[in-house]
Amino acid sequence: MRPFQLTDVPDVNRLHQQVGWPVRSVEGWRWLASNPARQAEAPLGWVSADADGRAAAFVGNFIQRFWLKEHAVQGAGGFSIIVPPAQRGAAPRLIRTLMRQPDCSFRYTLNANPKAARLYPRLGLTPCPERGHEVKLAWIIDPVTCGWGRFLRNAVERSPGLAGHLGERLMSRHAAQVGGRSLHDLPLPAGIHWISDLSDVSSLSTLWSELRGQGRLIADRSPAMLRWRMADPELTVAPLLLGCEQDGRLIGYAQAVMSKGSPIEPPALEIIDLIALDHAQHAVAALMKAMLDLAPRLGAARVRLQVVNGALLDALGPLARGARREGGWGHCHAQFDPELEAAGRDWRPTPYDGDYAFCLRPLPIGGRIASARTERDAA
Repeated sequence: MRPFQLTDVPDVNRLHQQVGWPVRSVEGWRWLASNPARQAEAPLGWVSADADGRAAAFVGNFIQRFWLKEHAVQGAGGFSIIVPPAQRGAAPRLIRTLMRQPDCSFRYTLNANPKAARLYPRLGLTPCPERGHEVKLAWIIDPVTCGWGRFLRNAVERSPGLAGHLGERLMSRHAAQVGGRSLHDLPLPAGIHWISDLSDVSSLSTLWSELRGQGRLIADRSPAMLRWRMADPELTVAPLLLGCEQDGRLIGYAQAVMSKGSPIEPPALEIIDLIALDHAQHAVAALMKAMLDLAPRLGAARVRLQVVNGALLDALGPLARGARREGGWGHCHAQFDPELEAAGRDWRPTPYDGDYAFCLRPLPIGGRIASARTERDAA
């Protein structure tokens, strides 16, 4: 067992390809390494090496800064845990290595598959949050295209060799064009607006101060952190940021990104964050409705919210009850240091707190937005 290094990228990417997960470029790994919350000594992950010293199993290590009142708290999220059959037994060792790293007050994953979900309780992690740890919500926008996606997935499961012959399927015209248009031209409901100002003196900065001031354990949503997230070089379409206003003040915001899980899945609008001030929980449903209205114009066949919590389910109300329930196993697990256990029970994670923002497969529409930005700056 040793820390991941950039020289491991080809082997780690090969592991990702073997399980059908998107790979990151060296530039993308360097961006992850520039995470403002990451201490210099914290690895990007760990690998189990084979006899030749090559990475044969992997777990990623996403360091995230949380706040509890005025105190900064470091959390470590595990991501992209890949252990091939030849490395059987490496998974517990990799996860324990992540859990034992210094200077982190809690360890968690918000994206466990059914097999891993059975492993985590044996390693000391418990399902968290109590309400919602097993729930993923999906709103079907285009049932015909989603039906074709299920048909293709079933066909590939029966005949895995088909995957290499099918190529990229179910890409709608709107999704193929979304990278070349200004999304901010799309109309929004009253009270909802596009957020483009991520400066330290923006209304989003004020909202962050108010969210932090509510006193619960909360992931860092400062403008500086959001600017770093928006700079992911793997993105092909800029994330959507929507705000909800009341009396001229921002009371909630939502973040989403267009994704296409695999070549045989239809495009989806993935909700990365959905949060509002405690006294303005009506903003959650308003922001969600706006995203659902935008989805067909973006070419999304479905909208997904892959991490929820009890308060979020309550705030969504009828929207949550009308969504399709996916998952069904405990995909969210956490272990808190003793002094943080009480705060951990009131943690309200969204996909933002986990690895979804950088582990989703981007829309396959050609150039990346970071490259386009570099070209414009050079011109």
